[in-house]
Amino acid sequence: MLDIKPWYQSKTVWGALIAAGAPLLKHFGLEFGLAEQGDLADALAALAGAAGGILAVYGRVTATRPIDLGNRRS
Repeated sequence: MLDIKPWYQSKTVWGALIAAGAPLLKHFGLEFGLAEQGDLADALAALAGAAGGILAVYGRVTATRPIDLGNRRS
């Protein structure tokens, strides 16, 4: 697997978190079927990716110093 992505963009991670949390939610009266869990995992992964992109742009726009890549020539 060469295509690396942050954990929060992984549908597998979100699916596992939702699957682990589903029994807790059921205890409080909320029930999710497998289809709803999959849809929720897809939505959360997309939302997390979008939030990460927005945060990256915001961070760069509000930065006060340039990024040092360590390969400047003197």
